[in-house]
Amino acid sequence: MQARDLCFKQALTAALALAFVLMPAGKALAQTPDDFYRAEVVIVERLVAPSALEEQMAGMPVEPPLSGIRSLWVEDANGNRVSDVRLAARNELYLNQAAARLENSGNYRVLATAGWYQTFPPNYNGSPMRVAVGKWLGGAGERAVEGHIEIDRQRYLHVKVHLNHWQEGERPEPVMVVPEAEAQADEAGSNEYSAGDQVAELATRPVAAEPAPLELITWIRETRRMRSEEIHFIDSPTVGVLVFFRKIEG
Repeated sequence: MQARDLCFKQALTAALALAFVLMPAGKALAQTPDDFYRAEVVIVERLVAPSALEEQMAGMPVEPPLSGIRSLWVEDANGNRVSDVRLAARNELYLNQAAARLENSGNYRVLATAGWYQTFPPNYNGSPMRVAVGKWLGGAGERAVEGHIEIDRQRYLHVKVHLNHWQEGERPEPVMVVPEAEAQADEAGSNEYSAGDQVAELATRPVAAEPAPLELITWIRETRRMRSEEIHFIDSPTVGVLVFFRKIEG
């Protein structure tokens, strides 16, 4: 039995040695690239009534969202997530515990927990990544929190957060749809129908419903220098973003 085990170990060692010899040089020498990080972003909403905020931002001019950019975390009307980044599982994230503590406090709602692996070499100019999370505003056809996040690296990593937090405003009064030819007849004084007929006809006419306007609650416009292995919190009165970077060695 001992001789058989010895022969098996020798055969296995020889097979492993042969596999290493036959392995392409690129794979044999493969290692983690320089400046390879796990980037983590957690977006939270503070549970506070907009009317309780001191700073009222409704009516503030807001530039239109960027188009044609990659999606980091975008949710549609049905809650389906779209991302152009290969996201890690939430339980892999260092920020998972921090996100859980915020949820358990009862003061925050976690909207997104995005983590991914990427190389950030010096003088790296990142591209903005789209974010759309939070409550679905059906009248406006979009999520309550939208914008983009960008990561650059010069001497240090820098995170640019550009997020808007919206709510639906009051709907305008419905507008009755009147065909142009009929409107001209009314102006000419045409009274072919009785008052009762006119009321019945008006009741069946389509009503043009204007989309609900959006009102800005708060926003984030900030660029923050980051240090690896440190949790950074970028916030507004209603929305916050936790950011964490860990360099992957070896």
